[in-house]
Amino acid sequence: MFQSPIFLSVPREADSVLAFETRFAYRRFMVSLPKPDVILTHESDLDGLVAGVLLRRLARKLFDADIRLEAWNYNGLRQRPLTEPSAWVTDLTLEARMDRPNWVIIDHHATELVPQRAQFIHDLSKSAGRLCYDLCCARGLGSPALDRLVHLNDVSDLFLEDDPDFILAGDYANLVKIYGFWNLHALLDGEIERLLDHPLLEVMAAKRRIEDPLGLAWSRDHVQEITPDVGFVETVVGNNNLIVHQLLDERATKYPVLMTAFRRANGTVIVSLRSRNGEALKLAEKLQGGGHANAAAATLPKSVRSLPDAVQYLRLTLNPSKPAPLTSLSALFDALPLQNK
Repeated sequence: MFQSPIFLSVPREADSVLAFETRFAYRRFMVSLPKPDVILTHESDLDGLVAGVLLRRLARKLFDADIRLEAWNYNGLRQRPLTEPSAWVTDLTLEARMDRPNWVIIDHHATELVPQRAQFIHDLSKSAGRLCYDLCCARGLGSPALDRLVHLNDVSDLFLEDDPDFILAGDYANLVKIYGFWNLHALLDGEIERLLDHPLLEVMAAKRRIEDPLGLAWSRDHVQEITPDVGFVETVVGNNNLIVHQLLDERATKYPVLMTAFRRANGTVIVSLRSRNGEALKLAEKLQGGGHANAAAATLPKSVRSLPDAVQYLRLTLNPSKPAPLTSLSALFDALPLQNK
């Protein structure tokens, strides 16, 4: 075990010497990883699925044990007590309470925190899945199939629009958003390589060809103001994120930040925020969410049960007409009795 925390932050343009040193550092770091009591990952996207599954394989290789994998959204994780003596956390922004001995955070989100006790592997230019795959490859767990899947995950999660696989990668990413983290995990029996050329991709391609143009045309005329700088894009069909990105690219609205919302089967409402100049993350944090500078998300309080409720809540939270009371708006909404909508 290392006696001091490890902080690996790799520049975007590493020369060959640094790349070698980084691979060597990963290899040394691998040997000293503590056995985790739990692996925590992000539930809402392909990156979280890839990173979480890969870390579980790595733990099995290192410790011959099946470690419990948990998938969380940001709001849920903040409410979860962190009682385990040891944990690996990936694709979730570093929190101060994670800075503990025998905790390892492997992430790519922007943070101002510098851990003093936890081991931290951090690179803004890579997906969380890529960072976890680097660790796996150092232990002989790589494969051509995983090479391909992790590349597609990079392209979708980092929104690499110039990559020739960009459209295909979006179809892969959309699988998790449409079918859900645990449903896909169960369907694949944890073998994420089986996503490659999966029949469900035909469904994603058909939805993209047919639904996205229809959805974009409709949504362009259905943007509500939340604040003078934030627009709420109503959606009926299509990939919400791609629709919003196209609206931003076209400057089809006056708003520098656009958001969408969707309601899960359990009634939870999730909002997604997109921008071009770093505003999205700041707004998501006001909603107890997180993510990247231009791509972030948040889970709304339990009593927000419909999209009209979401619009009202967002207006009250992001554009209050009077000083907020001591009790937070989120707590007030959670205290309201649920109504059948």
